Amino acid sequence: MPSISGNRKRCAWTASGNALLVEYHDAEWGVPVYDERRLLEFLILEGAQAGLSWQTVLNKRENYRKAFSGFDAAKIARYGRRDVERLLGDVGIIRNRLKIEATITNARQFLSVQEELGSFSDYLWQFVGGEPMQHRFRSLREIPAKTKQSDAMSNDLRQRGFRFVGSTICYAFMQAVGMVNDHTTDCFRHAPLSRIREHKK
Repeated sequence: MPSISGNRKRCAWTASGNALLVEYHDAEWGVPVYDERRLLEFLILEGAQAGLSWQTVLNKRENYRKAFSGFDAAKIARYGRRDVERLLGDVGIIRNRLKIEATITNARQFLSVQEELGSFSDYLWQFVGGEPMQHRFRSLREIPAKTKQSDAMSNDLRQRGFRFVGSTICYAFMQAVGMVNDHTTDCFRHAPLSRIREHKK
């Protein structure tokens, strides 16, 4: 059953009623993102989520922005051992050495993609043909954990040296940044997002 609040039906995963989660669902989830820094932010946060709940990550999102230089890739890419130790002592983020080190690696690879291809955004959006994929799932049970598109994205990112970019993480990322519209059809956000058909820079 969908979550219902304020006479609006929402995707069932918002049923906890957590205000931050509901706000994220209503304002961000599934809205196409083309801004390079925000795409890096979501890629980092989705990797940080591995094994945890998205609500946990949302609760720490502002702390992540402070700890990781506002997700400025050029600054993160320069982090060294002392920065890793600093971050491991930061209670405001998920203190997992592998995830912290992966964030630094991914910032460096992000810059490499920009240098090679000119646009990290265009690089990622190619995996869905440059525009949002419109789905019509009626329940959470119908939504896949991964797809051939997320498999392709994952494989390419891994070949380029990115870490914590398995296909399931990539599909969650695609959902978050609007590469796919996975709001269920009974959710009030499905219809307006289904009308978005093209890349708008």
